Amino acid sequence: MLGFLETLSIRLGVTVDSLVAAGIGLSVLLVLLALQSALRRPDRAIMRLSALSDSRSRDRLDRALLIPASREPGRLMKAFVPGEKKKRTALERKLRQAGAVRADAVLVYTLVRIALALGLPGLYLLALTVARLPASPLPEAVAGWIVGRSALGNVQVLSFLLAIGYYVPHRWLEDKARARQLRIEESFPNALDLLQISVEAGLGFDAAMVRVSNEIRRSAPEIAAEFLRVQLQVQAGRPREEAMRDMSELVGLETFRSFANVVHQSLLFGTSMSQAMTTYSEELRQTRELRAQEMANKLPVKMSGVMASLMLPALVLLTIGPVIIRYMRQF
Repeated sequence: MLGFLETLSIRLGVTVDSLVAAGIGLSVLLVLLALQSALRRPDRAIMRLSALSDSRSRDRLDRALLIPASREPGRLMKAFVPGEKKKRTALERKLRQAGAVRADAVLVYTLVRIALALGLPGLYLLALTVARLPASPLPEAVAGWIVGRSALGNVQVLSFLLAIGYYVPHRWLEDKARARQLRIEESFPNALDLLQISVEAGLGFDAAMVRVSNEIRRSAPEIAAEFLRVQLQVQAGRPREEAMRDMSELVGLETFRSFANVVHQSLLFGTSMSQAMTTYSEELRQTRELRAQEMANKLPVKMSGVMASLMLPALVLLTIGPVIIRYMRQF
């Protein structure tokens, strides 16, 4: 360190003591600036501007809640997108269950699958070509493994990469949709309780859904987005029954289908919405309790298989091991 300071002082034409003093002064200045920023009161103008930016971002989020109409594939893209409308609709519903609400989500997903299915084998062929060069930049072990494979082995690798590139996105989509449904299912009872309290407090059903969606925006953003999407569609002129049924189809959970049916029947026959919400919440709690009991009753059977697979070899060794050792000593 001293040598570095001496070299720096010679280059700058100053003494070592001056450099040390300047460093100490700079350190003290940085500490004072840090203390000032920590103890300074926040500027209210900056806070108001930040609040305005947050409200604008929320407005943009609300505008993005309306699901755009799906686009028909063009002439060139018809070769990649599923041709049958039934398959295309099922894929679009699965993408929306996973949270993808873009108008071209089906096209982007299909192109990604095709790009991976063709790109991974293409990368392997490129690596095979590079590995056969005299001065290959690949590591020696990797180049030797690639070059040493036979033609049948290369075909097997290419087929394996093709299958991975085509089916891994499908698996990822299924897992993402299942994870989103699990988050919605775990948060829905709390949202239903808040909705019931809001209706009992005197709010209308539409106002209650908007209020609940604003309250659970951070804790359950998926349910908040679905509730707000329903209200935006109703405000745009769509019948509430169709909006609720569309929400239940997009979520893909039986609890949401039952919730949509309860709301529709209550509004159709003029029964009390608060009483309907109370009855449905009790049934939902009973269903969750029965499901938990079912999972608890399955545990002994699952544990018995694991314990048998782990303990049986040890028991066999303890019982037969001494006999085998005795016979080995005799012969």
